[in-house]
Amino acid sequence: MENKPIIFESGVKNVIFGENVKVVQPTNIYDCEIGDNCFIGPFVEIQKDVKIGKNTKVQSHAFICEMVNIGENCFISHGAMFINDLFADGGPAGGIKEKWKTTNIGNHVSIGTNSTILPVTICNNVVIGAGSVVTKDITVSGIYVGNPAKIIRKI
Repeated sequence: MENKPIIFESGVKNVIFGENVKVVQPTNIYDCEIGDNCFIGPFVEIQKDVKIGKNTKVQSHAFICEMVNIGENCFISHGAMFINDLFADGGPAGGIKEKWKTTNIGNHVSIGTNSTILPVTICNNVVIGAGSVVTKDITVSGIYVGNPAKIIRKI
């Protein structure tokens, strides 16, 4: 006997959109809020309770998990990944939200291709270089690169 998988359809469900938002399919966007004049590229997942401010661009293959807030006039490049589970007990939290952490991104923040953002707060006017891993809060405007990301220049 052949087993049949349970199929979940991706798509756009229960999203609060601002004016003039552009979404390129296929995407998986649900139960979130996206501000005016935003652009969401293909193969992006934005999970529930995420808030994205106006004039923000999210490029292809980005993953924005629950408990992430992104400010206005931001740029999230291709393949950027946001993490809310630090595996504090040695493995995945298994959907226990009390073990997840939040991420808050300020305004005018650019996050480079294939960067990973752990649960942190990033202040306004920050550039995260491609491939960087942000492991700690960023409280000084500037350009940050590396693993772990470190400031190379204030702006």
